[in-house]
Amino acid sequence: METINLISQTYAIVIIFLISLFFVILGIFYSKNFLDLNNYLLANRSVKTISLTMSLVASALGTWILFGPAAAATWGGIGAVIGYALGTAFPFFFLIYLGKTFRDNYPEAKTLIEVIRLHYKKNLYKFIFILSIFYMTIFLIAEVTAVSLLVKYLSGNDLWITALIVIMCSMTYTLYGGLRISIFTDKIQFIFFTFLLFTVLIYILSIIPDQFNLNFVKQNKAELLNLKYLNNYTAGLTFFIAVAATNLFHQGNWQRVYAAHNERILKNSLLFSFLIVIPVVFIMGFTGLVAISKNANVNPDIAFFYLILEEKNLFISGLLILLAISLAISSIDTVINAISSLIIVDGKKIINSKLNTIKYSKVVTILLCLITFIVSSKGLSILYLFLLADLFCCSAVLSIFYGFYRNTIKEKQIIFSIIFGLFGGLLFFPSPDFSQSLLIGFILPTEYFPKFISESLLFCSFLVGTFLPIFTLKITKIF
Repeated sequence: METINLISQTYAIVIIFLISLFFVILGIFYSKNFLDLNNYLLANRSVKTISLTMSLVASALGTWILFGPAAAATWGGIGAVIGYALGTAFPFFFLIYLGKTFRDNYPEAKTLIEVIRLHYKKNLYKFIFILSIFYMTIFLIAEVTAVSLLVKYLSGNDLWITALIVIMCSMTYTLYGGLRISIFTDKIQFIFFTFLLFTVLIYILSIIPDQFNLNFVKQNKAELLNLKYLNNYTAGLTFFIAVAATNLFHQGNWQRVYAAHNERILKNSLLFSFLIVIPVVFIMGFTGLVAISKNANVNPDIAFFYLILEEKNLFISGLLILLAISLAISSIDTVINAISSLIIVDGKKIINSKLNTIKYSKVVTILLCLITFIVSSKGLSILYLFLLADLFCCSAVLSIFYGFYRNTIKEKQIIFSIIFGLFGGLLFFPSPDFSQSLLIGFILPTEYFPKFISESLLFCSFLVGTFLPIFTLKITKIF
């Protein structure tokens, strides 16, 4: 990604450090009286509606919303925008029912992995444990990469500088206070980024009042709104499946399901979060439609920033860094605590029952944060990282949750179906430039396949990865 150097490197570092340090001090000061294990894992199961809603939204909306939805819109059209918005919000709606079921049937549980262990009894939970840790690590890498790329774009700072500050600060207060501190800081971060997002969007409307609408997109990029434009459907379904399935394996969401004071609070919070997230993600995606309509050659990764920084406003650039840091930390601390809690609750069942899992969880989490720091300093594609992690979760989601309602399905069948689905999805998963996949273009020539398949690799990958496991379950049941 190129740089525009609107802000001096020193100024950018000062902003990042001060806002990150603010959350460290605030969080540690608040949580010093809540340092028991129950608060660390589930905030003493006492979270009320407003706090839970703010925390759910803040955890869901990371820095990725500044990149992903707009980038997807530039090639996937209005379908990608709608799919992204619904996919991000749908897990909240789904958890209204599933969360109540799990709280009723497994009232003492603390993680999804623990519920899977209690239900399936044997080894499946180990497989999903590894899958969840892998997904959340990728999520962590993508979030840190996103905020580091933005700061580099605005100031020219090396990626590792931003990555180091954000990871160190987030890790410091989260490993100290756990979920209690994460939910508290989420509330502050929610207020921060809500105000900043609103300010930024008002600014966009003020500089391009005649362009931020459907008519402008229709005049310049009509195919992105055309019902006959195939990508509107394939991209929409792809992002809906990918994002919705993935968030169901996010331990941060399940912690908050069990942290709710009662089921009424949980239901209301999830419903409010659903209604808040949809318009936010939709509007961010819509900026991509406007950007590509203004400039057909715009870099998809910076489509949103192309609009807001067209006039190179220094004040707005500073607000963007504040916005990015508050969005990043709100989701990063959730992931760090989610990983730590998984290891504390489920690690002793997998590794060694005599192990001090609290200390071990912190060691493993720090190591994963170190890996995150190293990888995020490379500046890999954010959207591509998310999509790869999404595929892993998609291959497991239907088999796992279907199995809760079909007790006749054996554990080995579910594991086999997940592996088979993942293998099938990876065969179609596109290369970073989306031009070919392992099967199409590498193992076999592209000419051997219909044009629809060769041009819709991502869609085929998620379609196969998500639904092949169910087909596999049906087949193995026969035999």
